Amino acid sequence: MDLQLKDKVIIVTGGSKGIGEGISTVLANEGAIPVIIGRDKESVSKAVAAIEENGGKAYYAIAELTDPEQCRAAVTRTLEKFGTIDGLVNNAGVNDGVGLENGNYEDFLKSINRNLTHYYMMAQYALPALKKSKGAIVNIGSKTSVTGQGGTSGYAAANGGRNALTREWAVELLPYSVRVNAVIVAECFTPLYGRWIQTFENPEEKLNEITKNIPLENRMTTSEEIGSTVAFLLSNRSSHTTGQLLFVDGGYSHLDRSIT
Repeated sequence: MDLQLKDKVIIVTGGSKGIGEGISTVLANEGAIPVIIGRDKESVSKAVAAIEENGGKAYYAIAELTDPEQCRAAVTRTLEKFGTIDGLVNNAGVNDGVGLENGNYEDFLKSINRNLTHYYMMAQYALPALKKSKGAIVNIGSKTSVTGQGGTSGYAAANGGRNALTREWAVELLPYSVRVNAVIVAECFTPLYGRWIQTFENPEEKLNEITKNIPLENRMTTSEEIGSTVAFLLSNRSSHTTGQLLFVDGGYSHLDRSIT
């Protein structure tokens, strides 16, 4: 299926690593131009170079997303280069383990700031351009918003906020034909996930313990599978889909555990 994304300019926050890199790569393979936003110039430059080496197009802006002015500057840089924004993928964030029992107010606020507020800022700054292009927004979320995890109040609350903003923005932006959806991730293997697995005494055993409970094929979701769903939601092939939370997780969040 041709997703008709050729030369569409799509901002991807956190688009140089893990799930974000998978999204950027899929978009570039579909002919779109991912604009990768991140604070680490080395990793961002490397991701852009990898796309270009494979014959794709990409651009970038360096920004600390907890800073509103740097968010604004990233959007401005994109518009100065291309004159349009056709889509926004809010993806950047980290499961930072700020819990209730062992957490504190300051760290909780920092967690909300690093995981949620830039979703709002990037959407607001990109909105005038998205209204002109009748573009789309895709928010990347986590199963923690609906299942809980334990010991991660900040991240779970931020992801609950991402879900709520997806539905809220879908309503608010109806008059402009700007669609807003979310892709909810459960167990997706990334370098960060790999480092977390290595913190266990027996990493391979821990990984097997997790994957055996993923109903579909007993395996992790790949970042490319996330990227493919994101690309579809950004494209006009999903032109009547808005306000949806799509779980790309092999059935992990909702299917009966007895089947595993």
